[in-house]
Amino acid sequence: MTIFADRVQSRWDGRVSGRQQLYVLLRLVLLACWGGAGGLFLYGQSPATLPPTQPWEAHWISHPTASLLDYGVFLFRKKIALSAVPDSFPVHVSADSRYRLWVNGARVAEGPAKGDLRNWRYETLDLSPYLDSGQNLLAAEVWNFGPERPVAQISAKTAFLMQGGDSLTQMVNTGPAWKVWQNQAYSPIPLSEARLRAYLVVGAGEKVAGNAYPWNWQDADFSDAAWPEARRLSRAFPKGTGTGTPWMLVPRTIPFMKRETIRWDKVRETDFSSLSDTFLQGVAPLVLPPDTTVTAILDHGHLTTAYPILWVSGGQDARIQLTYAESLSSPGEGAPHLRKGHRDEIEGKAMFGYRDEFYPDGGKNRRFSPLWYRTYRYVEIQLSTGSDSLWVHDLLAEESHYPFEEKASFHSKGKKFQDIWEVGWRTARLCAHETYVDCPYYEQLQYVGDTRIQALISLYVSGDDRLMRKAILDFDLSRSAEGLVQSRYPSSVEQYIPPYALFWISMVHDYWMHRPDSAFVQQCLPGMRAVLSWYRGYMGESGMLERHPWWNFVDWAWPWDPEQSVGGVPPLAEGRSSILSLQLAYVLGQATELEAALGDADRSRDYGAWQTQLSQFTFHHCWDIPKGYMADNPTKNSVSQHANVLAILTDAIPPFQQADLMEKILADTSMTPCTFYYQFYLHRALVKTGLGDRYIDRLKPWRDMLDMGLTTFAEKPEPTRSDCHAWSASPNYELLATIAGITPAKPGFKEVRIAPHLGKLKEVKAHMPHPQGTIRVELYRRGKKGISGYVELPQGVTGEFSYRGYRKTLKAGRQRVFF
Repeated sequence: MTIFADRVQSRWDGRVSGRQQLYVLLRLVLLACWGGAGGLFLYGQSPATLPPTQPWEAHWISHPTASLLDYGVFLFRKKIALSAVPDSFPVHVSADSRYRLWVNGARVAEGPAKGDLRNWRYETLDLSPYLDSGQNLLAAEVWNFGPERPVAQISAKTAFLMQGGDSLTQMVNTGPAWKVWQNQAYSPIPLSEARLRAYLVVGAGEKVAGNAYPWNWQDADFSDAAWPEARRLSRAFPKGTGTGTPWMLVPRTIPFMKRETIRWDKVRETDFSSLSDTFLQGVAPLVLPPDTTVTAILDHGHLTTAYPILWVSGGQDARIQLTYAESLSSPGEGAPHLRKGHRDEIEGKAMFGYRDEFYPDGGKNRRFSPLWYRTYRYVEIQLSTGSDSLWVHDLLAEESHYPFEEKASFHSKGKKFQDIWEVGWRTARLCAHETYVDCPYYEQLQYVGDTRIQALISLYVSGDDRLMRKAILDFDLSRSAEGLVQSRYPSSVEQYIPPYALFWISMVHDYWMHRPDSAFVQQCLPGMRAVLSWYRGYMGESGMLERHPWWNFVDWAWPWDPEQSVGGVPPLAEGRSSILSLQLAYVLGQATELEAALGDADRSRDYGAWQTQLSQFTFHHCWDIPKGYMADNPTKNSVSQHANVLAILTDAIPPFQQADLMEKILADTSMTPCTFYYQFYLHRALVKTGLGDRYIDRLKPWRDMLDMGLTTFAEKPEPTRSDCHAWSASPNYELLATIAGITPAKPGFKEVRIAPHLGKLKEVKAHMPHPQGTIRVELYRRGKKGISGYVELPQGVTGEFSYRGYRKTLKAGRQRVFF
């Protein structure tokens, strides 16, 4: 946990005008709210004095005697003197693993953005609004959880770096002139996977002993006379230069995470009457007399990712514990997961979750907050006092996630569309931080399968493509010598899911279709070829993909096998699976298009022929003629929706048969069903076969989750592990792309196709961001089959409106459609 004085101050001298003062103050307020860069983060711009081909003057520094590999929290300080405040004061900052930076007691930044050692991020900041003429204090808190760190956190060893961006700011360069102190107040609380019955890899909880904490260490008047000089480790090098350092530096490319103050909704259960909703509203402090123990369950009202904050005084020898959970649960003997039931209900349930512990030292106005965000709807707070009374002045939180802005909307009457939209968008936001994450509570790992769907939601709802580009590059940089991209990245533990390597190619294709950025896509083509080359090595004499290594996860429709430590793998016969073969064929179709447009025409023809042959051989071996569907493997002893969805998407069966097969997919209960994740692909087949009007009926599982009290969408049907999984937020994409029918007609979204599927709806109003502006759709049903309304396209954009055989050419601006 960290404790800091959060004083955001306006700092300027008499040389600036009133308008400039207002501008600087606005920048400070924006940064204090952590709603993004706030104008102080320069997005990695490097001044001319720091050419990318030259080593930096600054050195990575650390503690002179402490272990650089074990768990530890370290504090760095340096004083600088300025005769006057400059107009700008650029610096570059980074750390391993994480840092928080203060200037003159004001919190400035937090980072670095997650990457790997070959691509270690640094932030470029302008510190001038925080500086004074005379003495100034720079202070940084750096931590490394060592063996207890999250799997998503890569690390070499504990270190800190600051480099001045021009000749004036070289005075900040890290070296022995910086002082350092190991904060012994911190110790880890290891996670318990056994207690939660789940894979849990988000890093340890934190135990903070207030009597060992160097209070007010960020203040200029704090005495650091006893602090040793920092140990110089190695020179700092931009990527592509130098030797002898594990960190290859590259600039940050995404904004800072959003920070917004929030409060708990209500107290659900307590044994202490003074711990009330009034206290949670910040109206009245909570006072606990000596020798008192209090327990309460707090309900935020919906799931969130946030940094809880406690302000306390007194309480020498007291203990405060916060335990975090998505839902209260019952153990459920023999169940694979804790049983959650209705998420609003707490009766007869218990708190199972990870926790933080604080031990106040008896001082005044102590502030406790974790070093990393917590995920929760419910928090159990336990307070125990010793011989001293404890004053809890306030308990609140700072919500934190990627600063996506909601720029799209969807409206229609009934069917809980607005609730689905709201809950889906919350799910997507909470699963987006410095990377996309599969689930914010259990893993916080960026997986390809999840990320493809998350990225499309980001494009459609916010229009912000920066995190998508970073994700595509993250995976590309994770590539093994064999050619596969890792299934999740950044990750300190390697994992390979070959179908996810394929869907990384789908991500590249998605970006190409939605953004006019051919140069970016072209740089991904060598990686795409490497993945497909790996797959080529496992083509068998049968013409199908045959036995190949690693975890061939498709969907949670198939249960976890504890002996093999895998799950979600479809049934194989002699190493062959129609699903795995057709997933390859599906992506080969996308690779064919990418090569034809941006790469090698011969390679495009090769991929196209490979796709055709693979689809035909899979049909030959796996099509069940009497039953009229694609079996899961050549023995034809099982059948799934997945195999038949892919048979449609790859044209493994003739187009004239596809609508009938789609009807069978929807009606045949003997097929293994797609869970929430793979329904995304089922719905692509639904649209392809002209049955998009049936999508509305497919929303029942999401309505059921709302009826279960879920405030985000779960990983899979009950019983589920994660209550928040971004692949289940796909309705936010579908409402716009399927019901409103907005999709790109040509790469780069240069042309738009509006092909709505209203089903039984009488009206739909939607808008979404486009690289050139905003697309708006307003449609009304006319009788049983007719439609009328308006479409508006941004300037310079054309397209086509298509509805039940009616087609209309669209131009820029607002225009009527009528059928």
